[in-house]
Amino acid sequence: MAAERSPILIVDDDPSCTALLTRVFEEAGHATARLHDSRRAVDELIAHSHRIVILDIDMPHLDGLALLRRIKALDGGVLAIMLTGEVTMATVLESMRAGAEACFFKPIKDFEPLLAAVADAQRKIERWWMALANLKQLRAETGAPVGRVQSQHRLTPQ
Repeated sequence: MAAERSPILIVDDDPSCTALLTRVFEEAGHATARLHDSRRAVDELIAHSHRIVILDIDMPHLDGLALLRRIKALDGGVLAIMLTGEVTMATVLESMRAGAEACFFKPIKDFEPLLAAVADAQRKIERWWMALANLKQLRAETGAPVGRVQSQHRLTPQ
């Protein structure tokens, strides 16, 4: 059971940045949606079930790290990739602590690492969908309610 891919949501207050990222992602075969107001991002995620978001960190009203924390509190399965012009160790570490998959610095000169991070995020989502499909199959085979399926295969140390 593969997950249907929802558009990548790009949230950045700079329209030229979202336009560039939209072009890069769409040329690579990804559908995108974009927002310039970070305060609308949570509603957009809920309305359209985006699974991958690209978040600028330095935005007015609601910065990308605060937005990431809100997103993760709402749905830990949404995967975020951070963008920032603030090149500091603290920015990277704070992004990681908040649950980001990766952090990239602007201006981006080579988009391949960003595209690779999106591909990694998509593979991670696919693995979770596969786990859910396997759970559904096990429940159907055993008649067990949710949360009560036990595998007959045990990992034992050699």
